[in-house]
Amino acid sequence: MNPESDVHMLETLRLAHKQMRAEIGKIIIGQEAVLDQLLMAIFCRGHALLVGVPGLAKTLMVSTLAQALDLSFKRIQFTPDLMPTDITGTEVIQDDPVTRQRMFKFLPGPVFANIVLADEINRTPPKTQAALLEAMQERKASIGGTDHPMKDPFFVLATQNPIEQEGTYPLPEAQLDRFLFMIKVDYPSDAEEEQIMRQGTSDAQLKVSKILHGEDILKLQHIVRRVPVADHIFAYAKKITRMTRPGAPEAPDFVNKWLTWGAGPRASMNLILAAKAHAVLQGHAHVSADDVAAVANPILRHRLILNFTAQSEGIAVENVVDRLLQAVPKNQAA
Repeated sequence: MNPESDVHMLETLRLAHKQMRAEIGKIIIGQEAVLDQLLMAIFCRGHALLVGVPGLAKTLMVSTLAQALDLSFKRIQFTPDLMPTDITGTEVIQDDPVTRQRMFKFLPGPVFANIVLADEINRTPPKTQAALLEAMQERKASIGGTDHPMKDPFFVLATQNPIEQEGTYPLPEAQLDRFLFMIKVDYPSDAEEEQIMRQGTSDAQLKVSKILHGEDILKLQHIVRRVPVADHIFAYAKKITRMTRPGAPEAPDFVNKWLTWGAGPRASMNLILAAKAHAVLQGHAHVSADDVAAVANPILRHRLILNFTAQSEGIAVENVVDRLLQAVPKNQAA
């Protein structure tokens, strides 16, 4: 890292994080951990999937976040009849008023925004899901043989409700792997729920100020990637990931007992990248093992596949991740 400019930019990012929390807190009561994970995903140039029961303000949270960022925002409500072209756009034939010649003109779809909210992504068939996930991975859409790049910065923040299974198309594991984080949105506390009730039934008109612009976010993304990481932290993150793979020499007994499939190398990279963002938001100029442990659950919960034994014993993915963190000493370098 450049000692002067990068330290200044890190301070700018921390200040922006504090301001963002304050602005979003005008609308969203509580959910600080969820908001932090959303911001980490943005600063890591990654996408996030929010999972929670209906009524927990997942959609409102994303739209409020978009208001605090000076970025274009589009919401796509996923339904069983949604077509890929409804997401990416299509080509139409138009007459040139001068030459009278007909030509194709591309009409971009809602995916060509800085922040795309994919609401209830598991309600649309795989073909339409794939159109969005291709844009997420390649950061472009191919229409009529022509590649159309996404706007920069570009984030997809998707939501899904875990309890509504009828008429849904769950995302395959390979496609879930495209998301940096799977963020669990839980119920509010007693005090938070009362505050939500009072605010939601009042006549107050709350406005969110814009804190960051597109150029600021692009600069901060580069700064996060330049945060230094010691060798033993790479070894710590690597060991956690390798221990998730059943049948591997590193896998503990409980992994072999409870998991069908473990995390791939993308998880190892994302553990380090998200840990960098977590360190910065905590006010640190370098990454520690605590930063890696703090992001392990949102990084791994959608990459570990439980088997029937785990399901029959009531084991959740978070239980496996917590056991892994206990099994790997934070000061271990190999």
